[in-house]
Amino acid sequence: MKEAFIDAIIDTLKLIPFLFITYLLMEILEHKTSEKTKHSVEKAGHLGPLFGGLLGAVPQCGFSAAAASLYSGKVITAGTLIAIFLSTSDEMLPIMISERTGLGFIIKVLLTKAVIGVTAGFIVDAVVKIYDRRKSVSHDFTKETHEHHHCDTEDGIFVSSLKHTAETVLFIFLFTVLINILVESFGIEKLSGLIFNKFFIGQVLTGLIGLIPNCAASIVLTEMYLTGVIGFGQMMSGLLVGAGVGIMVLIKNNKNAKENLRIIITLYLLGVLFGTLLEFLPASLFA
Repeated sequence: MKEAFIDAIIDTLKLIPFLFITYLLMEILEHKTSEKTKHSVEKAGHLGPLFGGLLGAVPQCGFSAAAASLYSGKVITAGTLIAIFLSTSDEMLPIMISERTGLGFIIKVLLTKAVIGVTAGFIVDAVVKIYDRRKSVSHDFTKETHEHHHCDTEDGIFVSSLKHTAETVLFIFLFTVLINILVESFGIEKLSGLIFNKFFIGQVLTGLIGLIPNCAASIVLTEMYLTGVIGFGQMMSGLLVGAGVGIMVLIKNNKNAKENLRIIITLYLLGVLFGTLLEFLPASLFA
């Protein structure tokens, strides 16, 4: 137990500079581009899933939450919302960068999420249109639609970056302690062979983790992959489903509970489906 804590402290401390720099850059990007990004999605119309899926993959804080508000105000379609939820990277990017994951692998993951988001978004809009369920898009913004759900820049970019870093470091430390204890007890081979790494069952379970409406989900999923506990398909299922606080904002702002449930179930099923399909692709594609 003592060695697990010491190793976790050492491993976590090494990540702090990289995490802080990454969050600082993300805060700056958010501050400079958030309004332009939101307006681009608003004006995209039938091409909403394309713009949403591509812009959702750009590392920025709170885009999924902003999208949930836009959908609640009937400004974007369900397909555009799904595209953004699927493509958004949440805390995955800072973790991978801090762990010195190869740039090529990170780009492939972001592109994969974007392609899946765009594809699924157009499919969702097509299905909604066929069954004539889509409501007319209105620019009658509700109070919630005007709320800002981006990074906490009211404290300043520097302070906000420190807060994000501290929160992420805490999650990483706790998870690292747990993993170290499990590895010492069972060994990494047995640990990686547990139910989370089983075909399809693993995708179902990691997809459920992705539904957790905060940054903890993507942190845990990314760390599980980097430590060899789960495979690529399992990680992608969870990360595709994971939309940060977007789901929470959707439930808060959109008063149609049945509609919210349909979106959440659709998001979950798509994440599990595409994560499972990725298992059939050659591993060399994502090496």
